[in-house]
Amino acid sequence: MKEVLKNYSGIIFLLLGITIGSIIGIVSPQIVEYIKPLGDIFLNLLFVSVVPLVFFAVSNSIASLEQQSKFGKIIFTMSFTFLLFILIAAIFTIGMVYLFPVSSISGSSELLIEQSKEENWGDRIVSFFTVGEFTELFSRKNMLALLIFAFLTGFAARKSGDNGKPFRIFIASGYEVMKELLLMIMKIAPIGLGAYFAYQVATLGPQLFGFYAKPLGLYYVSGIIYFFVFFSLYAFAADRRNGIKNFWKNAVLPTLTAISTCSSFATMPTNLVAATKIGIPSSIANLVIPIGTTLHKNGSSMSSIIKIYVAFQIIGRDFFEPSNLLLALGITVFVSIVAGGIPNGGYIGEMLMISVYQLPQEAVPAVIIIGTLVDPLATVLNAVGDVVAAMFVNRFVKV
Repeated sequence: MKEVLKNYSGIIFLLLGITIGSIIGIVSPQIVEYIKPLGDIFLNLLFVSVVPLVFFAVSNSIASLEQQSKFGKIIFTMSFTFLLFILIAAIFTIGMVYLFPVSSISGSSELLIEQSKEENWGDRIVSFFTVGEFTELFSRKNMLALLIFAFLTGFAARKSGDNGKPFRIFIASGYEVMKELLLMIMKIAPIGLGAYFAYQVATLGPQLFGFYAKPLGLYYVSGIIYFFVFFSLYAFAADRRNGIKNFWKNAVLPTLTAISTCSSFATMPTNLVAATKIGIPSSIANLVIPIGTTLHKNGSSMSSIIKIYVAFQIIGRDFFEPSNLLLALGITVFVSIVAGGIPNGGYIGEMLMISVYQLPQEAVPAVIIIGTLVDPLATVLNAVGDVVAAMFVNRFVKV
């Protein structure tokens, strides 16, 4: 019994914190604004720690790989896995909305949304992949630029030979230090996540039973089925029965973190811990999970399909026309890449979808609100999906 308590004490305390936070959010929503800063402090500590962790993890993984062919195989297998999982999630959701259609709904013209700053596509592409100042790399808003820089740094460290050995030791040491720092920060997770969960329950809870109940119900049912059934299938494909057992044994902490924070980025440390316990080599986990946080999003894929479907219902167009379905799949793949690993990071993708389909203004508020309300489950599917993706990659690339 003592051994069980020792092994699961972290999860037990986390569940206790989240339960207390939920009760506070339901019973005394008026005091949530006073305890929310505790959650914000915890998240801020995570965010400022995860940024250097991403840099050290990715650059160290590349610098420490002995064979160039291994790196190429990992990248190819990872890219194939991400695309496969995203498309499976999208196609599954299309099947669900076809089998369980939602009756036509209307948008609310009273809701106002903040219009994004106008800029041309050239500027967007440049800002998506690069930044103009070195210091801007270390912002969670520029994750893809940071990943590219970490890739190039790892390559340079490898090619520098003996002269680069001290630097390779430095980034390996930096990775270990940042891991320890994150483990220290996670000690206060029950308090931080409990406070943030109270805020989520108090603010989003009432909206779940109103105007958007049907499309939200469809998303949550589909998402829960995908979470348990498809993730189990992926884990089985990775390591048969052992894979299923190891995955679900270690997926609890990342799942709770994702639900509480609504941030793939904040869930990354627990994903890395889970990957280590599952037995995924660090050279794979430290590439697949940080990159997956930005580029691999099962939940965003599913929510993209739901939002497009609801928008089509609002304006009375046929979502199931072949051309509309193909365009929806293309947008979904792109949205899953664009959506950042931060809370409510899917707004860019939503604006893209509205622009491509040339949807009228009345469809915009519904799409934005649905994106916000599905965020907790979408984050779980996005974040925890990175762990099972790492298992899948490890199945085909033995390091």
